[in-house]
Amino acid sequence: MKKAIAVAALGVAFVTGAAFADRVHDWHDLDAVHKHVNEAIHEMEHARAANHYDMDGHGVKAEEHLHAAERELQLAIDSAKAAR
Repeated sequence: MKKAIAVAALGVAFVTGAAFADRVHDWHDLDAVHKHVNEAIHEMEHARAANHYDMDGHGVKAEEHLHAAERELQLAIDSAKAAR
């Protein structure tokens, strides 16, 4: 469970860093963050399975947040590409 929380925190840290960073001049920066969030989603899936999906609902909630972050990052990448 500690690993799942650490993975979720890592994903949120990447998203927060991307949100508060200076203006992105290159969509590749966002793409790298997007890849890290996808990795965090996969790690979260493994952690939930290893814990028999029994995390008092926190694992599901963390995974939902990671998926929301992934969607927002994809929208940001698309927007940055369109602005070029």
